[in-house]
Formats: sequence, structure tokens, C-alpha cells
Amino acid sequence: MKILVGMSGGVDSSTAALLLKEQGHEVVGATMAIWGKEGVYQEIQKKLPNKTHGACFGPDEKEDIESAKKVCKQIGIEFHVFDCAKQYEEIVLKNFKQEYLSARTPNPCIWCNSRIKFDVLPHLAKINGIRFDKFATGHYARVDKSEDGRYLLKAGISPNKDQSYFLYRLSQEQLANILLPLGSYTKDEIRNIAKDFSLDVAEKPDSQDFYEGDYNELLQIQPKRGNIVDTEGKILGEHNGVWNYTIGQRKGLGISSSDALYVVELRSETNEVVVGFREKTFKDKLEATNLNWIAFDELSGIRNCRAKIRSSQKPQEVRIYPLGNKNVKVEFENMQSSIAPGQSIVFYDNDTVLGGGIIDKAGE
Repeated sequence: MKILVGMSGGVDSSTAALLLKEQGHEVVGATMAIWGKEGVYQEIQKKLPNKTHGACFGPDEKEDIESAKKVCKQIGIEFHVFDCAKQYEEIVLKNFKQEYLSARTPNPCIWCNSRIKFDVLPHLAKINGIRFDKFATGHYARVDKSEDGRYLLKAGISPNKDQSYFLYRLSQEQLANILLPLGSYTKDEIRNIAKDFSLDVAEKPDSQDFYEGDYNELLQIQPKRGNIVDTEGKILGEHNGVWNYTIGQRKGLGISSSDALYVVELRSETNEVVVGFREKTFKDKLEATNLNWIAFDELSGIRNCRAKIRSSQKPQEVRIYPLGNKNVKVEFENMQSSIAPGQSIVFYDNDTVLGGGIIDKAGE
């Protein structure tokens, strides 16, 4: 087959391209440029004089592009760069800003994968004359097919590196046209393969976040002073914007207490940050919206399965209840800490991703 590989300049996508080439496929590398070149981006770049190398979105992406180009030359494949900055700003950054201003905590990587990396990038390649049979990335997850012909997303075999959580919004059409060659490997195995072939990126560190700077640089909004209150409504201090806080946050609150205080709620309507002791961060229910089901078209009834409310979490036993407008209520078998509206909950049946949605609110 002829395979287009989304290249980030890191060891995972580089080794994915290498493995596919070694399997005898015709491989083409493609990198998306997502950092804008004018306006607010120029001002931000002035505030980030040092190289970050810990994020996928930033002014030093040109170095990652050069890394990807060098790897493609090393393994002997074509390389292309496509400007996705406009689409990234309209889809990912717009959602990022809207969610934070609504006192929610978004996950931009999830939107980037489904709407940019697995959609805009291969689309731009096609309209620019690149013909290919499949699109591949270096994600640690697997694609399978059920007996009835439905495409399934499965967790990678390495629990410490599984990235299926970030791919739960992929559609049947997208799953039908992708390859995930790293899903049956561990990270150590991939680094060792990269070393064996002397890839320059073999020891390159992984990206840790989508942006390493101050999020206020991306939000581009003026401070909005409000109160920090306890769960009884007592004013304990002031803040400069609810978007500077996340559920479960303990450090940097700027208030003193005999015991540690945590952010337990963000109220955009009253511009309040609510804090409480650690036990107040635990909930055993939530409601989720904007569901995307992979294993079936829709949830037809109450279902027991497992779920994750953050990518690094071990899947937890839950019961899902369908609500109107395709929303769901989720009850956990055990109390969960720091359920954050705006983040995603992803449902699993063993290693198969059933689907997932955006957390709308947490309950007792």
C-alpha cells in the first residue's frame, strides 16, 4: 500500500514510518504546521525566547519540522509540510478559549486529533495531489474490525503508554482509513528500534503538554477580578480570572488555611472560585454530553463498563444511563477525585473503546 504518515518530529511517528517502510509499503511523510505566523503569535513568540521542546504547539515547531524532514531523508521517503494553522485556530484554539472562559477545563489534544491530525492533514495532502491508501500515525492504540464489519478502536498493549483515550472521537470513516502500527509495541521497544536504525530522534523526549507557556497568552483576555470562597460562601481571597484555575488544584491559590485547600468548583456566572478540603474534591457521579460512540451507533440502555476521566487513570467501574439529547449520566463504583467539566470521559469494554463524551457536570 501507499501510506501517508503524520510526522511530528518525535520518535514515535518517525519509527511508525520506518516500520511501515520496512514492511514493504510505499511511505510518504507529512507534517502539519499549526503555529500561526502573524498577529498574536508574533507577540507570544517575543515572550518565549527560549526553546521549549516540551509541547506540540509553540513557535519552535520549525525545529520539529526539520527533525521530521531529516528522518524522512534518512529512511528514504518523501516529505511534505501542510499549513493547518488557520484550521487549528478555528477549531482547537477557539474551543480552548470558549471552554476556559466558561470555567471549564478543555483537552485540546482530543480535538486536534479528530478534527486536524486525522481530518485536515490527510485532506490537504489529497487536494495537493498526494495519493495514498491509508493514513498512519505514531499513536499507541489499535484498530480492529468486528464480525459485523464495524471498525473498533482498542487500547495499546502497553498500559503505561496507551493513547486510545485521545482518539475516542474518531469516526467510522476515519477508523476505516487509518493504521496505528505502534499499538502492539511498548515505548521501550520503539526507542530500541529507533536506536537500531540510528534514527536521530531515538532519544528525543516526548511532548508533555500542548503548550508550555502561560495559557493567558493564548486566551488574550483581560484579568477579571472575583472572589475565592469556601463551600459555605465565605470570602477567603481574590482571583484574577476563573480560567486560571482547575478542579483539584491545590498550589498557587494565594490563601492560607490550617489544612490544604483545593479548588472544588468554578462558577463562571458569579466569577467565583470555590475551595474546600480534600474530601470535597471527591464525587461519584457525572453527566456527559457531545457523545461519540465507536462500538455502536448509540447507547440503547443502561450499561456497565469501565471508564477513564483522564488519560493516565486506570479504568474505573461505572454504570452508564442514557439521558435525553444523547447525553448520559455516569455512576462510579468508587469515588473519583477532581472530576473536571470540559475534560473527556472515555468508556471501555476490556480493551475496546466504546466511545466517550465531554464531562458537563459532576454530582454527589
